[in-house]
Amino acid sequence: MTKLKRKDLLFLGLTLFSMFFGAGNLIFPPFLGEQAGNQAIIAGLGFIVSAVGLPVLGVIAVAKADGLNTLASRVHPRFADLFTLLIYLSIGPCLAIPRTASTSYEMVIAPFFTQQFKFVPILYSFAFFALALYLALNPEKLSDRLGKVLCPLLLTLITIIFLGSFFVEIHYAMPSGNYAQHQFVQGFLDGYQTMDTIAALNFGIIIALNIKNKGLKDAKTVVKYTIKAGMIAGICLAIVYGALIHIGALSSFVTGHHSNGAQTLTAFMQYLFQNMGIVILGAVFFIACLNTCVGLICCCSEYFVERFAYLSYKQWAFVFAVVSMLISNIGLDMILHISLPILNLLYPLSIVLIFLAFIHRYIQKYSYVYQITMLLTGIGSLLGIVPNPIIHSIPLSQYSLGWIPFAVIGLILGIVLSKKNIDN
Repeated sequence: MTKLKRKDLLFLGLTLFSMFFGAGNLIFPPFLGEQAGNQAIIAGLGFIVSAVGLPVLGVIAVAKADGLNTLASRVHPRFADLFTLLIYLSIGPCLAIPRTASTSYEMVIAPFFTQQFKFVPILYSFAFFALALYLALNPEKLSDRLGKVLCPLLLTLITIIFLGSFFVEIHYAMPSGNYAQHQFVQGFLDGYQTMDTIAALNFGIIIALNIKNKGLKDAKTVVKYTIKAGMIAGICLAIVYGALIHIGALSSFVTGHHSNGAQTLTAFMQYLFQNMGIVILGAVFFIACLNTCVGLICCCSEYFVERFAYLSYKQWAFVFAVVSMLISNIGLDMILHISLPILNLLYPLSIVLIFLAFIHRYIQKYSYVYQITMLLTGIGSLLGIVPNPIIHSIPLSQYSLGWIPFAVIGLILGIVLSKKNIDN
């Protein structure tokens, strides 16, 4: 077999979309729309650049480099080991996987319980991770399970919500909150916070497995279809984000302002469909969180079985499901508190690594570019995390992008020092 059927390629793209589209992806766009109001289009463009463009570029970069570890090894093998491990732990059992259960619980179960029963979250997390583990045990079949079943169902429910918005008078309020000014930049930053670019560095391995399961073994062919699947996922993300931003912009007029995107969606769904709206929204959150959870368990298990082979893939998947279940019930706030600074350090490094991958053919002759650029990017990221008066004098620091000048200086310095080394 030398090529995929269009139908199989579509399902691969939908599988990747499902893995990306979790709870955060549902919450950020409507809240953006609510706050941006009549500037929602401008803010939405900024959001799509970082929440769609960067993840798709990440999938392409990793596919072309033949894996994240190979790409990161261009900096240094030890950097590759540490960087890759931190990414998998951060988007895996230490933060993202437990959050899929806790977030879906808040939207699916909590609204129907007026009293707090301690055993209910435990039972829910057990059932949630049992189902996720079952789906994750065969990662090569994800395109059949996520792409053909769960993703179409998720898109159908989101379409119902979007169609319901046509029964509301189209009126956008004035921008407010963080979107009172610099709407494009703020949209970019909120898209940046979805952390999908980090996930993109890992999801390619699962898509490649599914492509190989269809009978394609040639490396270049696998890369080609991985890139195409990434483009399909990106188009789906952009369309869904646009719909959710529109819904949020309408919500600010009909239901007022809220403190987060979950409240925005809940109020709007109650306005449109009364109690049935809560059921529909709960189903959307459950499917979205389950899809992301399954994808993350698969990615982490594939990496750990390759790196730490004393457990099998299924054993690692079981470990991650159990650990994530425990963390989702105890101490998640503390894990969030510890993990978020790590993510804010890893995200700029991920963006710069992706950028370097796309200009690799032009910079590969400069031996110090990767090392110096990544080193200065890391320093810039640390300055943004640790409270320091120096950060206020750095260009773009007011937009939480103070690491960009460090990355640019690192790139230039790496080229200059490499040229001097070549000349000598």
